[in-house]
Amino acid sequence: MAAGNIVQGALFTVMVVRAAMLREPAFENELTQQIGRSPRFFQNAPVVLDLRGVENLTEAGEFETIKEKLRALTLTLVGVQNAQPAQLEGATAAGLASFAPTTGGGQSRAGAAPPAAAKTRLVTAPVRSGTQIYARGSDLVVTASVSPGAELVADGNIHVYGVLRGRALAGAGGDGAARIFCTRLEAELVSIAGRYLVSEQLPANAQGAPVQIALVDDQLTITRN
Repeated sequence: MAAGNIVQGALFTVMVVRAAMLREPAFENELTQQIGRSPRFFQNAPVVLDLRGVENLTEAGEFETIKEKLRALTLTLVGVQNAQPAQLEGATAAGLASFAPTTGGGQSRAGAAPPAAAKTRLVTAPVRSGTQIYARGSDLVVTASVSPGAELVADGNIHVYGVLRGRALAGAGGDGAARIFCTRLEAELVSIAGRYLVSEQLPANAQGAPVQIALVDDQLTITRN
């Protein structure tokens, strides 16, 4: 059997936690509260540890300790990113994978134009539960409803001309200027450039309404249309 039939590419949504923030009690308390609001969403959720700006943390035992801390919060540490060679060696010894660094997030710098989308991917059929659609380097337009358990991912904007009940992740490549538009918001999760809100965090007056979602001052904002 050809290797191409055995190994296939796929895109998965993971949480990224900064190692420096893990050492702050306030951050751990905030994370615990957020998990408590959406326990099913965070149950065994995969986590990548971002080592940017951390000079130490090179021993396998240190990574094992972080694994246990996250496991107590129902999260599963699967890898690291932005690791120095010595850190990567320790992480590998602890059974962790190495992930490519993220391309950034948040707002585009003043005066810098957001990258232009190469084209728009159009989906006209309903997006069923368990389906993931990724618009690489482009916007994604869905002219039908999105079921719970389905996932839309785009490097650009996401437009849903129907009910959005699954997950929508715009600006997946780090474009903080991306937006999400839908005619009826009932989403499990919405995200732009890595910043996200789960269903329990969505404003009550936005539920079931036509909205647009943008990243403003590093915070997701939801505006009714």
